[in-house]
Amino acid sequence: MKFLKFILYLLPIIIFIIVFSARELNEGALGTISNPIKIYFTPSVDAKRISTNAKELVDFLEKETGYFYTTAVPASFIAVVEAFGTKKADIAGINTFSYLMANEKYGAEARLRVVRDGDETTYKGCFITRVDSGIDSIADIDNRSMAYVDPSSTSGYILPKAMLDKRGIKPSETVFAMRHDNVVTMVYQKQVQAGATYYAPPHPETGEILDARMRVLKQFPDVAEKIKIIGFTEDIPNDPFVFRKDMDEEMKTKIIDGLLKFVSTEKGKQAMYEIYDIIGLIPTEDSDYDILRNMLKEQNISFEKLVKE
Repeated sequence: MKFLKFILYLLPIIIFIIVFSARELNEGALGTISNPIKIYFTPSVDAKRISTNAKELVDFLEKETGYFYTTAVPASFIAVVEAFGTKKADIAGINTFSYLMANEKYGAEARLRVVRDGDETTYKGCFITRVDSGIDSIADIDNRSMAYVDPSSTSGYILPKAMLDKRGIKPSETVFAMRHDNVVTMVYQKQVQAGATYYAPPHPETGEILDARMRVLKQFPDVAEKIKIIGFTEDIPNDPFVFRKDMDEEMKTKIIDGLLKFVSTEKGKQAMYEIYDIIGLIPTEDSDYDILRNMLKEQNISFEKLVKE
């Protein structure tokens, strides 16, 4: 009888242990096949293009680290940020402004920084227009229609918008194209008179354009002749690869080593170039992005205000 009472007393505890264990088994530890590490990419270019080339990355990392992975390309920059808050994202290739937001709101950590053609570790935005638009300088954008990328795009909105505001230049209307290549297309097709997007210097040997106009070369082979650059924003550090704050440090280190090894291979370099024009990765830390933080503070720009706009 005493034994039966003892069993009855322990029954709720036993049930809890069984249920909890079953749930843990079902979900699996992070990096297992039932709970893969989730890598998010910002939708700066065509999502299909990113997803196709991300498979090369996933296959390599799975062999290199022993973890399982899955990738996603949300509809907006902000969706990537919020994915850190809901723990839907463990790692993300993210733009600089979105990183500052993810860091402030959810403690996300920049651990790697993108290197682009010409060994560029910083980048800037540029203003574009058609050669026949009658616009020859940034000042001429006043009272003209303007296309930006996304409210949280550093080179495609934040920096150029801040520059226009500082100079008292007010476009007649503004639209968000959501992707850099869409901005170029809208300008090319005369849907707007000017646009803001990312800039990269031409290839040092071939002179090939590597700025956002390159994204529509197949569709518009004469884009370099039809669309000109009329000005630039300030330089800021390149986009980081960001990790969720409470990920295991040993896991982070393994993945970072895997990413560095991947981009050092010819196949990996090609895949990363197709994803984000990346030719390399270098270690980075949060303080590297203080330059943009300070710029936003100086101009009294808040995350909330920018996202609302």
